[in-house]
Amino acid sequence: MTECAMDDKPREPRRRVRRALIASAAGCAVLGGVLVVLPWEREAPPAPTPQARALAAVTSGVPAALTDLAALTEEREAHLKRHPRDARAWAVLGAARVEQGLRLADPAYWTRAEKALRTSLKVRPEGNAPALRGLAALANARRDFAEAREWGEAARKLEPKRWTTYPLLIEASAGLGDEEEAAQLLEKLKKLRSGPAVMARAAAVYRDKGWREDAAAKLADAVSAAGEPAERAAYLERAGQLAWERGDREDALRQFQEAVRIDPEQRAAQAGQGRALASLGRMTEALSAYRVALVKHPRPEYALELGELYESLGLKQAAQVQYGVLRERVRAAAAHGADEELVLGRYEADHGDAEAAVRRLRAEWKRHPSTEVADALGWALHRAGEHEEALPFAVRATEGTQGGGVRSALYAFHRGMIERSLERYGAARRHLTEALQINPWFSPLRVPQAKAALNRLGEPSVQAGPESH
Repeated sequence: MTECAMDDKPREPRRRVRRALIASAAGCAVLGGVLVVLPWEREAPPAPTPQARALAAVTSGVPAALTDLAALTEEREAHLKRHPRDARAWAVLGAARVEQGLRLADPAYWTRAEKALRTSLKVRPEGNAPALRGLAALANARRDFAEAREWGEAARKLEPKRWTTYPLLIEASAGLGDEEEAAQLLEKLKKLRSGPAVMARAAAVYRDKGWREDAAAKLADAVSAAGEPAERAAYLERAGQLAWERGDREDALRQFQEAVRIDPEQRAAQAGQGRALASLGRMTEALSAYRVALVKHPRPEYALELGELYESLGLKQAAQVQYGVLRERVRAAAAHGADEELVLGRYEADHGDAEAAVRRLRAEWKRHPSTEVADALGWALHRAGEHEEALPFAVRATEGTQGGGVRSALYAFHRGMIERSLERYGAARRHLTEALQINPWFSPLRVPQAKAALNRLGEPSVQAGPESH
């Protein structure tokens, strides 16, 4: 038997011999003539590079850190200068650009993403599922859900067992108002894959069905199982949004703050802090949080929220500045193929031209007949004086049997106000009360209106008997 060599030197004191034996055992073991490095002597694997982290995230459809995305895109661009026929590298670059556009709320990235993805298809026109998935993600980012479904289905046809296609198809189906198909796709996804990304997607489907407790549980699991900080922060932001929707402003604030602590570039959570802080009466902090969010993540809906907060404080000039930001961001999005008609229609209905809002939202409804568009169109019709036509859209947004499973205080408020205009006072009282029960702080402008409307409606008349409307 061969073993680590020990010389026939004069015997040394036992302590020194014992140290030598320990060192020999720790440093090497030779079994059958083969040198074996023992486990505790192996070097730890090197930490993944930023490019590797972003590549793993992008190809798995999970959030990535902005710095990692920048490193990946720089590396891919350098690689493609040397290897311009690498279709996969073009697809990765395009997918990373889509994610950058989402993280920065900068639609200019999507034009560059489309160029990269279409170059990938040109280089490899057949069997290029990664490019097809990238185009589906791009279409979802631009809110072109019909096109996203087409690209996603093309990718699924090529790779029916590839799990990363299914979240894209689920998002597209939800955007098109097809909650049943979204649920079916989720079941197929869960058979192919488990893990935090699937949990988070399941939470979104459950939320749309009105299953808030199930959605919250899934998001909590996703947060616990998430790997990189950017991914965990993204799930915390969604958990904060769920807490906000159910009126738990303290829990929402905690989730948003933790998301920003983990990933300071999580600007959606920064805007969420503004929302929660305003509901707690901490207005200076709320305004600051919104401003910080808008500097790095200028989503038009954040400008609308901040404008309405200013308006609720009597700062109408400051509000108008934010509404101007909203319009500018919508124009910028349209220039790069993105559809922000929904948020523009909401703005016009409440602060601009209600009839223009109706025109915009009718067109949006034809393209994307989702719950959120039904609510916005119903409200715009009401604001334009078309109360009878408005009501079916409000019902569609709030009745689970018609697809509107989301428990939204704003949707319930809209329905209650429409019913009040139609003199359906019992139903109006019920839905306005429901709005304030779901989230007593859902809007700095609409909550006082809901309370005033309820005060004017008063209590049900005992002599009139049970109310049927």
